[in-house]
Amino acid sequence: MKSIQFKIAVLLALALTLASSLVVSAQSEYYFGVERETVNVYWNADGTMSLDYVWDFANQPGAHPIDFVDVGMPSGNFNISTVTADVNGTPVTVSTSEYQGSGSGFAVVMGPQAIPAGGRGRVHVYVGEITKALNPDTEDDTYASGVFGTTWFGSQYVTGNTNLTMVFHFPPGVANTEPRWHSAPGGFPSEPQTGFDADGRITYTWINANANAHTQYTFGASFPASYVPESAVVRVSFLENIITGLVSLFIGLVSMVAGFLPCLIFPLFFIGAPVLGFIQSHRRKLQYMSPKISIEGHGIKRGLTAVEAAILMETPLDKVMTMILFGLVKKNAVTVKSRTPLDLDITTPMPIDLYEYESGFLNAFREKNTATRRNLLREMTVKLVKAVSEKIKGFSRQETVAYYKNIMEKAWQQIEQAQTPEVQGQLLDENLEWTMLDKDYDDRTRRVFTRPVITPMWWPRYDPSYSGGRTISTGAPVSSGGRGGSSALPGADFAASVVTGAQSFASNVIGNVTEFTSKVTNVTNPPPPPSRSGGGGRSGGCACACAGCACACAGGGR
Repeated sequence: MKSIQFKIAVLLALALTLASSLVVSAQSEYYFGVERETVNVYWNADGTMSLDYVWDFANQPGAHPIDFVDVGMPSGNFNISTVTADVNGTPVTVSTSEYQGSGSGFAVVMGPQAIPAGGRGRVHVYVGEITKALNPDTEDDTYASGVFGTTWFGSQYVTGNTNLTMVFHFPPGVANTEPRWHSAPGGFPSEPQTGFDADGRITYTWINANANAHTQYTFGASFPASYVPESAVVRVSFLENIITGLVSLFIGLVSMVAGFLPCLIFPLFFIGAPVLGFIQSHRRKLQYMSPKISIEGHGIKRGLTAVEAAILMETPLDKVMTMILFGLVKKNAVTVKSRTPLDLDITTPMPIDLYEYESGFLNAFREKNTATRRNLLREMTVKLVKAVSEKIKGFSRQETVAYYKNIMEKAWQQIEQAQTPEVQGQLLDENLEWTMLDKDYDDRTRRVFTRPVITPMWWPRYDPSYSGGRTISTGAPVSSGGRGGSSALPGADFAASVVTGAQSFASNVIGNVTEFTSKVTNVTNPPPPPSRSGGGGRSGGCACACAGCACACAGGGR
């Protein structure tokens, strides 16, 4: 009997030991929810940045107490003496030596204010001074740009959604019409709420009630650089540009040598990779439609305008601009007064049937300053690309592109098969923008229009050098009968006038087409962020990706 009792006692002891070890194991892991997160980013008059974080933690039953919160910094350019923290209003200390996250940062040492298993607590952190937080805006050198990425926690430690609010505070004196927001992360409104803070500073606010604490959300905005000291805007030095140029030259020379010497195939593998990357990068600059629309639904999206179809097909933007101009001329909304420089006479009052992109185009041309006009054209293009992306959601991009290519091809076939200049001119009037979707448009225009062309009655409003009724030097005379004042134009002259329209836009209005498109792509199809890694199982690394703009982020938390 005693033997049986002894065995039972041993088994009970083992069971208690096992249960105790399980409890200890369960309590050794961090597992919490972040019910609410509010981040205030202050761009100050002296060019520094200040941060104010508030997290509402809900520690899970059986989890490890939240005894530290790691707060990663974008760099070592923060002043630790300006950092304060409190838990539920009670001040606590911060320490760089206790920080276990990657990169630069500090730890909030909770001490007696640690949040126990099953408990809740509000952690507040303020960082008063971070320097080198601004860069030149990539679209306007007179603007300063700042980008901030929120902190995140390892997904294995976080549960539930987070109601996340991000607020940008601009420097004192910035007018409400001057700042420009960048594209917002998914789940947040594309346009922020604008307002004023207690100090009268302009604010941008983004809110997402269904965010999470294990994702970094990156926000950006720009404002006139004149509101901060010039030295506060970090610019790439002349020496850095020289080094970059020399490296590119070296890579180019080595790749040429490798091309002639097959025995250098092995080195070419390493040397050619950067060259290939450069080529792919250049090509990517022209891909302004986000690949996310490739997550296709089914069916064809009908009802797009020729301009919208051109955007979907990623037609070069100088040609898209020419298409928009043709549409406005046809609607009698503008008259081209001169080609070089391009000058438009905008009709008053405006027609009421304009598309949003046409109105944006006209707003740009009301500005006489070239840089301002170019910026407005970029903004118009970005809105147009985003609008097309929204329209194509749920439809097959491949089928839709094929559908509009078929419309383009039928338009060309009708024009090519027209038996008389009058019929060909009428078809051209109706389908001009659709024919411009053709990648071979320039050469095909010259091949097709070999005989005199009956120009539409609106043609003189597009070509200021044209005077109706000129004599045709070859072929039989052509009547303008029934065309409402239209006249004949030699085919070669007509083709040249249409083709050079896009070239005029490139040289006189948007500048370098690749550069213009690249700046659109930076907004509508930005490059993916680099890979990031966390440290110590309690914090995430700090990583941002942006072209020519400041990047400030924080990753951490245990």
